[in-house]
Amino acid sequence: MAELNFDVIVVGAGAAGMMCAAEAGRRGRKVLIIDHAEKLAEKIRISGGGRCNFTNRRVGPENFLSRNPHFARSALARYGSAQFIELVERHGIRYHERDLGQLFCDESAQQIIDMLRAECEDGGVRFAMPLRVESVARQEDALARFAVQTIRERYTCTSLVIASGGLSIPKIGATPFGYRIAEQFGIPVVPPRPALVPLTLPPETLQRFASLAGSSLEIEAQCNGGRFREAALITHRGLSGPVVLQVSSYWQAQAYGDEDWAPVCFNLLPGIDAQAWLEQHAGERGLLANLLAERLPRRFAHAWCALHGWERPLNQFRAAELKVVAAALSAWEIVPSGTQGYAKAEVTLGGVDTRALSSKTMEATACKGLHFVGEVMDITGHLGGFNFQWAWSSGHAAGQFV
Repeated sequence: MAELNFDVIVVGAGAAGMMCAAEAGRRGRKVLIIDHAEKLAEKIRISGGGRCNFTNRRVGPENFLSRNPHFARSALARYGSAQFIELVERHGIRYHERDLGQLFCDESAQQIIDMLRAECEDGGVRFAMPLRVESVARQEDALARFAVQTIRERYTCTSLVIASGGLSIPKIGATPFGYRIAEQFGIPVVPPRPALVPLTLPPETLQRFASLAGSSLEIEAQCNGGRFREAALITHRGLSGPVVLQVSSYWQAQAYGDEDWAPVCFNLLPGIDAQAWLEQHAGERGLLANLLAERLPRRFAHAWCALHGWERPLNQFRAAELKVVAAALSAWEIVPSGTQGYAKAEVTLGGVDTRALSSKTMEATACKGLHFVGEVMDITGHLGGFNFQWAWSSGHAAGQFV
């Protein structure tokens, strides 16, 4: 006969859910993980091109966005990247470091999934999947247990952990389940939006750059306090590449409540004094676009000059005009028309309001025994392994207390 009563039920068998379950099981708690998906931790499997960018050596609170910016500090301090790397090494998983401290598996993201599954099994964690949760209710009894009704059975628990993720990548099963549970128990939700997502451009701008699809260049992008220097990619719909994905989260955050989209500022010559460089070449007979092509892709340089009407030799620019050119190169403002949505977003911005949660236990302050971990919360990491680290940190934090 199936066991229906548990100490802890975790809804969501992803990174944060399995981390939490493994920790709780290690403490001797009777734990059940429920997930509606047929495949375990599909988001881990497809991450990092199949190699899983599982953390970053440079993790800090400054790598996360939230309306409660200090919330992540406690969990990250108690279980940071060093602790997760130690776990990876204990399981014999070989890994390598790429730019900016990013760590990837040498072989396959499946190794991280297998590691988490093994950790859960060591803690006696049971899995019920694929199994969809129909409803959750709080029982008014002495134990104040939660009743979790599925399409097959009704389970009860003292601690309920919501690790159901956000809305990104719906094709692998993303749902708003976690937000509905939060609202059911009176916990506010910061309106979700796609994050780490390509930006789309207005038709008139796209028309001028149609021939540049596939062009890549290293630039600096900034918006609403976020500043990043990495590669940008021009696509047939707008802008992508690491630097655009990074700044997209800040652009989305800035757009809350605004009737008009805010601009994103691009420095096309990061690390260079554009005005001094142009002044060195003032008076030359070559086209401005040809000079820019020394530091930017040639096709892009010519299209950018055409966009601004600067298709003239350098010696035909007055000093005041070169100052305008230099300013545009250092701070080229583009107003995106939107994003490519959750289908192309790596994570979700917004979520369960962390101001209603304990930063030590991830428990809802107004509902004892109800915890939230991972992407379902209003904590969004930068690109580069930070969102997985938040899954490990928040899952570990909750696992110590459920």
